[in-house]
Amino acid sequence: MTAKLLEGKIFAAAIKAEAKKQVESLQQEFKVTPGLAVIIVGENPASKVYVANKHRSCEELGIYSEVIEMPIDSTKAMLLAQIDELNHNCKIHGILVQLPLPPHIHTDEAEILDFIDPDKDVDGFHPINVGKLATGQEHLVPCTPMGCIKMLELAGIEIAGKNAVIIGRSNIVGKPMFHLLLARDATVTVCHSRTKNLAAITKQADILVAAVGRPHFVTADMVKPGAVVIDVGINRIAPKKLVGDVDFEAVKSVAGAITPVPGGVGLLTIAILMHNTVKAARLQLSKTI
Repeated sequence: MTAKLLEGKIFAAAIKAEAKKQVESLQQEFKVTPGLAVIIVGENPASKVYVANKHRSCEELGIYSEVIEMPIDSTKAMLLAQIDELNHNCKIHGILVQLPLPPHIHTDEAEILDFIDPDKDVDGFHPINVGKLATGQEHLVPCTPMGCIKMLELAGIEIAGKNAVIIGRSNIVGKPMFHLLLARDATVTVCHSRTKNLAAITKQADILVAAVGRPHFVTADMVKPGAVVIDVGINRIAPKKLVGDVDFEAVKSVAGAITPVPGGVGLLTIAILMHNTVKAARLQLSKTI
């Protein structure tokens, strides 16, 4: 058996096409163009690539985009002042602070992200958005886990009633993924570094989500035959070689469907960011009508 390949570009294109329709609808109905501001502090090369990709996607979909580049020695106060300005800027509906932050303000990351207006928090990291997700009120949801959900839905993969196992409990992927799957009636188990008999648990999964940050961590003997395997990991093992958390070559002969790395979930993250920006614009507009 060879697993069905879940290619991110197909699903990302569908999400972006819908977002573009929503942008055009907002422009026609209310004369409003959704706006996204991305703040980048310093010269991290990988961050600059990510920010450029986000800006390019905005341009493709007709979303207004601002990239605010701040010097690497910017203080927490300077960054909070910039966020405050964007919180009150009616042209900006979504605010994103590109991570990681420089070491001297890295420890203040939570305070900085919490300063973003929850209605403009297109990363879905604000405690208010986290709380709404946990209580079944999906407001603005973290992009990568929502991308996984959209991929499953667009691929016609049933979630309700299935056993889902997540490896990883981060605030960015693992925990929101738990709530999203639970809200769609899956029975969900979250595994982590203290989990005992991990392989015995993962082999029960109809849907297995790997988000542990270790290359080739999930091996074929950990996967139930026919399972859907979603690989969220992106690990650089050589200057020009990226691999996921799943041993793709071995697991594809066991799984029923699998995402590649690169070319899988990562492509949906920016697509969902565009979706969240449009959603944020509608949320804010609804409060002014």
